[in-house]
Amino acid sequence: MTHAHVTAPTQYVQASGIRFAYRRFGQDKGVPLVLMPHYRAGMDHWDPAVTDGLAASRPVILFDNAGIGASSGKTPNTMEEMADHAADFVGALGLSLIDVLGFSIGGYIAQTFALRHPDMVRRLMLVGTGPRGGEPASDPNIRKWADLTDAQTGESPLESFLYLFFRPSETSKAAGKAFWDRRHLRKNDVDPPSSSQAMAAQTAAIITWREVRRERYAELSEITQPTLVVNGSHDLMVPTINAYNLSQQIPRAQLIIYPDSGHGSLFQFPELFVAHGRMFLDGSI
Repeated sequence: MTHAHVTAPTQYVQASGIRFAYRRFGQDKGVPLVLMPHYRAGMDHWDPAVTDGLAASRPVILFDNAGIGASSGKTPNTMEEMADHAADFVGALGLSLIDVLGFSIGGYIAQTFALRHPDMVRRLMLVGTGPRGGEPASDPNIRKWADLTDAQTGESPLESFLYLFFRPSETSKAAGKAFWDRRHLRKNDVDPPSSSQAMAAQTAAIITWREVRRERYAELSEITQPTLVVNGSHDLMVPTINAYNLSQQIPRAQLIIYPDSGHGSLFQFPELFVAHGRMFLDGSI
């Protein structure tokens, strides 16, 4: 393996006026897997147990989209523009075909990417996410906790992540704390926090994403790639019913629901998620 999550150096590539920050690690051969993270997140918000596990058999690429983390520019306020920036980034790396893993808002971008740039996507993984115009969250505390996930606020981001990403059970909370420790293993060459501009733009894009266009879920039938949909059994942020709807409307989709877990199910069950993800990417399931 060439480098790993905590040692891969941050590199930069220029495309369409944006200086994109990225890290590439794992195997040299195979279709690269490009990861698109959650709200306000950059490269350091991923779980090394997930990224290194997937990188054992393929190249893994983490990147900061426009205006996020160490990348330049401003974050756009539509998923379409975010997806197009991602396509610019992939093209600047000289890649013509990739696999995509989108988590949360990253799943919204990943769907849009697959629809707008279908020839670039071989396989698609959608985790803790939902379709355009999907079922909204009902927990009134989500906005407050989401705004506290930035360590710069002086509040405890761990408590925010436990509330938003994990179940209140002792098992799930313990898994959440273990994830938190793994997430902070990288000590050098870390991403700067995303700006208030990025937060506002992503919030606006999420609000627009919740609007129904045309016939509800109609665009999902146009995603022709094999797709793996994954979620926890009790997702507060993007209710789990949205995962069912994705799997029913995307023609070549299959669904996995993990027990006693929430929005961050891939971080609660990293070994199991990696096993399922590798089987899917290899075409075994």
